[in-house]
Amino acid sequence: MTWYQGIVDESTRRGVHETPQRFTAGHAVGIIAVDLVYPKLPGNVANACTYPFPVLFRKVSFPIEKLFAGDASIREQIIAAAVELEQEGVRAIIGACGYFAHFQKDVAEAVNIPVFLSSLCQLPLIKTALSAQKKIAVLAASGENINDELLEKVGTDSNRLIICNVGNMESFAPIRHGGICLDNGKLEDDLCHVVQKLIEEHGDIGSILLECSDLPPYAAAIQAVSGLPVYDFNTMIELVHRSVVQRPYYGYF
Repeated sequence: MTWYQGIVDESTRRGVHETPQRFTAGHAVGIIAVDLVYPKLPGNVANACTYPFPVLFRKVSFPIEKLFAGDASIREQIIAAAVELEQEGVRAIIGACGYFAHFQKDVAEAVNIPVFLSSLCQLPLIKTALSAQKKIAVLAASGENINDELLEKVGTDSNRLIICNVGNMESFAPIRHGGICLDNGKLEDDLCHVVQKLIEEHGDIGSILLECSDLPPYAAAIQAVSGLPVYDFNTMIELVHRSVVQRPYYGYF
C-alpha cells in the first residue's frame, strides 16, 4: 500500500480500505525538532498550534551548534528520526531549523517521501520569481554558517543573497542560548529595525526569507515595515501540506 492510496474523499469513502499498521493516523506532515527548551510561541515550527492541520513531531538531541556546523556525528540520528516519521505514515518531512539543510540530501535518499528540511529550500523558487537585479535578504540565527557548501544542498548558492545574522541580538538570546524568558515585543521591534536598516542600505531587496524556525511569529510585522514578500518555514510547510493532501473542489459554475 503506497502512501497516497490511503486518501479518503467522498468518492472512496464507501470503499474497502486496508488498515495501516499504525496506532495513529491523519498527520501528513512530520517535523524533526531539536530538544531545546525556550519559549516557543504560536507560529514557531515547534508549536503544534501553528498549524491548521495535524503534524507529528520527532525529537533529536544534540547541541544546536552541531546542527549549525553540519557535524557528521548527528547525521544518523536525524536520518533515524526521518525513517520513524515515514513509518508512522507522514507524507512529507520537515526539519525545525534552517541548518537541517546540511542533511537535506542524506535524508531525501533515506526515505521515500518528500523532504524539506530547511526554509532555505525555498531559495530557488524565490530567485526564479524575482528580477535578476533583485536580491533576497536572509535573516539567520547563525549567519556565518550559511555558505555555498550549505546552499548547494538545497539547490542554490549565495549569489543575490544578503545574509543578516540576528543570532547575536540580545533580544534573540533566549532562543539562541535556551533561556526561559523572552521579551517578545522587544524581539519584534529589533527584527523590524534590522529589516528597515537593510532596506535603507540595499535598495535592491526584492524578498525576505526567514531562515530560523523561531522567526515566523514575526513575519507579519516584518512584512508591514518592509512592504515585501516574506517567506519562512510556514510558507513552505503550508505549500508542502497542500501538495500531499489535495482536496476536491466544490461549488458551481
